[in-house]
Amino acid sequence: MKQAANTVPVELDVESLDAGGRGVARDAEGKVVFVEDALGGERVRALRLQSKSSYGIARTIEVLRASNGRRTPRCPHFGVCGGCATQHADAATQVAAKQRGLEENLARIGKVRPETLLRPIYGNEWGYRHRARLTARYVAKKGGVLVGFHERHSSFVVEMSECHVLPEHVSRLIPALRELIDALSIRERLPQVELAVGDEATVLVFRILEPLAAADEDRLRSFAKRHGICLWLQPGGPETAQPFHPPAPRALDYALPEFGVRIAFRPTDFTQVNHAVNQVLVSRALRLLDPQDGERIGDLFCGLGNFSLPIARSGATVLGIEGSVPLVDRARQNARANGLAGRAEFVNDDLFKVDAQKLAAHGPFDKVLVDPPRDGAIEIMTALPAAWPRRIVYVSCDTATLARDAGYLVHEKSFRFVAAGVVNMFPHTAHVESIALFERGQ
Repeated sequence: MKQAANTVPVELDVESLDAGGRGVARDAEGKVVFVEDALGGERVRALRLQSKSSYGIARTIEVLRASNGRRTPRCPHFGVCGGCATQHADAATQVAAKQRGLEENLARIGKVRPETLLRPIYGNEWGYRHRARLTARYVAKKGGVLVGFHERHSSFVVEMSECHVLPEHVSRLIPALRELIDALSIRERLPQVELAVGDEATVLVFRILEPLAAADEDRLRSFAKRHGICLWLQPGGPETAQPFHPPAPRALDYALPEFGVRIAFRPTDFTQVNHAVNQVLVSRALRLLDPQDGERIGDLFCGLGNFSLPIARSGATVLGIEGSVPLVDRARQNARANGLAGRAEFVNDDLFKVDAQKLAAHGPFDKVLVDPPRDGAIEIMTALPAAWPRRIVYVSCDTATLARDAGYLVHEKSFRFVAAGVVNMFPHTAHVESIALFERGQ
């Protein structure tokens, strides 16, 4: 039965585009079918990939009636590569789907609705990805080493020759990078290349599972010189990464020019992948937070100080709290380098284990900015005292956990849900960044 479903095409009318970048349709029995490479309003012929009791998954093989938002994908690897999901949709269609997904999750999970929907934040949809982790794998049947993202629904590596979401100078490096790794003695013991692009430097971090031979080192130095990149080696965890060539590389950092701040980082540190959109995100977050002289503000999950230092520059004092000790150290270094050590303090604490007593020891805060990982910040929301803060700006990378936490703030803590909107930090992907504003009810 499953084999027959996979081989017999079905025609489907697609109702909408979900937050994962798939069309949503219903089959003849009324069961929901998620259709890859389809857009809302289209009629498509599709092959079923999976059939579950409550839903199915299919892939478009022919578009019978196209959406006005459909366009030809720019990348020749689209459809095979798992890095992008929606290159067949224009930017407006992509962002509308993400906004709709945010609203639906807020209503369904949190039972809340913001008073105002913020205008979506857009940016350049090509060449934006300043951070990436590429898999390197020797595949004899393919004639050598492959370097790229994984295929859709697979652990296989795409045979990539270019990538249009990477900066152009990095995309052009992919064929040369494949040749370089293929020539190394440890080509089967080099599983990963991590990319980090700053304003003045491009770093490639090679994860190596065995020491390099002398001839390998010569090849790496020559590659770094020829292409003007900084090459690092990582023999163990992220903190073991060290510069290889040049031995004293250019600074890796990015600017937030509106606030006169530069943020230095290591290539294995967490940073936003899209520097241009990050500038707009920080600007919006600061406008919503509205820090004032004399206020004390908490920046929870502060990382390197991406929001903390602009808050300090705006006149308030800020306490950044972060679970990673190395990130706390680098946030302190960034505060000193920007002349803000007197206004920005950073401490290490596990915010997933915080309770009312621990949070009160860090406070009080007039306002709070929270930027958690995908798990959200429910522990912080439940630990908030009745007296503070009066305003919360919540930056989220997962609309489901934002919706859960928003529901708790509104229904259990009596906050007003003032505003929310999406940030298209990752064009052509299903990833949704969003921002929300909450204020104490009067």
